[in-house]
Amino acid sequence: MQENPIGIFDSGVGGLTVANAIHQLLPGENLLYFGDTVHLPYGDKSRETIAGYSARITEYLLEQSCKAIVIACNTASANAYDEVVRTAAGKAHVIDVINPVVEFILQQTSYKHIGVIGTKGTINSGTYVSKIIAGNPHLNVSSLATPMLVPMIEEGFIFDDISNAIIRTYLSKPEISSIEALILGCTHYPIIRNQISKYYNFAVDVIDSSRIVASHLREILTEKNLLSPSSSGTCKFLVSDYTDYFQAISKLFFDESLKLEKVSLWN
Repeated sequence: MQENPIGIFDSGVGGLTVANAIHQLLPGENLLYFGDTVHLPYGDKSRETIAGYSARITEYLLEQSCKAIVIACNTASANAYDEVVRTAAGKAHVIDVINPVVEFILQQTSYKHIGVIGTKGTINSGTYVSKIIAGNPHLNVSSLATPMLVPMIEEGFIFDDISNAIIRTYLSKPEISSIEALILGCTHYPIIRNQISKYYNFAVDVIDSSRIVASHLREILTEKNLLSPSSSGTCKFLVSDYTDYFQAISKLFFDESLKLEKVSLWN
């Protein structure tokens, strides 16, 4: 069981930031990543549709004997977490990218006003706001949909005038003014974390969920005695539809060139 892989899935490339963080923190673990490129993006789809896609991917990862499943997508975490947990019940531990971040925020004592940015699907679900307020009703939590950031990143507009202008336009909105911390509620966003921090002159804590999720996963595997004894694990990357574009952009998210394999779950 310890040698079994960790399954990680997302609608596309964004979850590779989470996979990379897990690989860096737990280099002995075998990782199996699935990007549902046939159906991306998830952000503009209904809850029922996202839950259906997520359940089918979970079934596949369970068929590959995954000991844990990481929902490396904020939209899927917000809309399909319960469905994935039901599908994996008794077979694998499920970790999403929202609950660990909420737990982290609630452990901090200096924050009074927290901002959240993400896709329309994540923000409209209200998951971050409701979970944080449920844990601490005294916190002020503001959210803002920032849908242009994902295509901006995927088209390679980073660290330039175009991306800085888009970031500035979003972050200057009154909805998220006067915050002490900003949650990056999309797994694409760690790519532009430094740009966001620079906008705030590094005076706002920019919360990178990928690192928090990796640490949370390590805690669970340690607690369940499921950590791999190996010092060097394997990483396998699957997609539901292969394109040269996805191949090219994946390097941006994982720091190295990846070999992608197409697997059809919807025939």
